[in-house]
Amino acid sequence: MPQLNLDCEGPLTLNDNAFELCETFIPNGNKFFALISKYDDFLADVEKRPGYKAGDTLKLILPFLKAHDVTNKIMREFSKKTLKVLPEAISFLRFAQKTWPTFIISTSYRPYLEALCEISSFPMENVFCTEVDMEKIKLLPEEKKLLQKIAQEIATLPMIEIPDDAKSLSDLPAESQKVVLKLEEIFWEIIPETNAGYFLNKVNPIGGSEKAKAVKSSLSFTGLSLEETLYIGDSITDVQAFELVKEGGGGTVSFNGNRYALRAAEFYALAPQAAFHACLGVIFAKGGREALLKEATQKEFKPCKTLPETLNNWSNIAEFGQTSQENFEELVSRSETFRKNVRGEAIGALG
Repeated sequence: MPQLNLDCEGPLTLNDNAFELCETFIPNGNKFFALISKYDDFLADVEKRPGYKAGDTLKLILPFLKAHDVTNKIMREFSKKTLKVLPEAISFLRFAQKTWPTFIISTSYRPYLEALCEISSFPMENVFCTEVDMEKIKLLPEEKKLLQKIAQEIATLPMIEIPDDAKSLSDLPAESQKVVLKLEEIFWEIIPETNAGYFLNKVNPIGGSEKAKAVKSSLSFTGLSLEETLYIGDSITDVQAFELVKEGGGGTVSFNGNRYALRAAEFYALAPQAAFHACLGVIFAKGGREALLKEATQKEFKPCKTLPETLNNWSNIAEFGQTSQENFEELVSRSETFRKNVRGEAIGALG
């Protein structure tokens, strides 16, 4: 019996909940979040800063959400109201949890995962996600004003440009280097001197190495092995989980993934719906990684006859193959374009 571990945003839902929170509650929040997300990419993938992991964007934005009066209640209500799932995601989750041990491993905040679990009847005990409590601290009036001002300053900064072969800060364009240094001052000198520094010190987003730890924790619950694990993700936060499962002989699939996911996963899938995950699960259950490898060599992806009709109706609308360095840039372009078409230009462009 295989075990399925899935990221949430991308493979199951269309949202980027953190981006949408910033866009809604912080003036110019879309530009604000996009820049911090790019800074996150730099710290995690280029500088590889010790103690920092992909997805820590979700703690970097909390001081500013707090300064704009976002509460736990607002996060819960907003997540329920705005939740958007991929076609057939609910059917897939209900099928998967009855068929295989299935876990969601997400960097997203708990209120967002609770909203998904509520409409899909998926058990929250099978979810790993980022815990957050907006009421844990109070901001002084002057701190609130300062953070609101800084948020607007961040939103006006030029976007950080990261060359594909960048290995350090000096490899970035001069203007991008200045932006990174400005953000360094904001996040590691100014904010720690405020009560909002609590979020940077105490909140631990489930991304990067924490997703790999979550995979191990899920296996301790089921008693299964990495070789029996199918992991489906789509972004930089999934890289370490991909690497762990791949090294253990399991299946790793970049689903409508970006460059980071394609670089780390052994297989890729392009599909406009989540029913495709059920097809992958059936194939993996029959023969593990080798069965995926065999399917990846086929010219056409064939529907799975053993699936419920509601899932199989969608499962032939997909592309599935093995990632490789040959024609990699062409694959990245195709996958990222597909990603943006499915999730929208702004969310699809995020790391």
